[in-house]
Amino acid sequence: MSTLAYLKSFFKDKDVASVTPTSRFCVRTVCRPIDFSQDITIVEYGAGAGVFAHYLLDHMTPNSQLHLFETNENLFEKLQQIDDPRTMFYNQSVEYVTELLPENINGQVDFIISGIPFSFLDTEVKSSILDQSYKLLRDGGEFLAYQTSGHLEDPLRDTFGDVKTSWEWRNIPPMTVYEAMKE
Repeated sequence: MSTLAYLKSFFKDKDVASVTPTSRFCVRTVCRPIDFSQDITIVEYGAGAGVFAHYLLDHMTPNSQLHLFETNENLFEKLQQIDDPRTMFYNQSVEYVTELLPENINGQVDFIISGIPFSFLDTEVKSSILDQSYKLLRDGGEFLAYQTSGHLEDPLRDTFGDVKTSWEWRNIPPMTVYEAMKE
């Protein structure tokens, strides 16, 4: 999707946090912990127009699953152009993620990837989303996020314990990348 489409969404929707699609460098950095040789279930919060989804689907096994959440109508419309039976779409907020996903994957999700702007959320909503994410993940599952600052480290540490952070400078804007494992 073009930068122009992201720019339009950025100005029209207060919940869109970026004026450009995520760079391939950031996508690879965020996805580095994923073992694509196994059948996996991934949930993405803030899937945008599908930059991560395309990368993930290119690498996932035929029996893997990808659940994509996006609330922006323009981006969701673009996202739905992905024609792959492994993909499920949700045009709803992740504030209710455990209610929206199929019950049989609660506690079975391998990875959650999140680009939603947690800095825009109040403390209670942020905490609720992270708590629900923890419950969705299997033991050893990981929450992988990318944000424009280091503000998510403490809330992630409160929920998950240990958190690894790194930077991806080759993205506009540069991103802090987080990795938190459910133990």
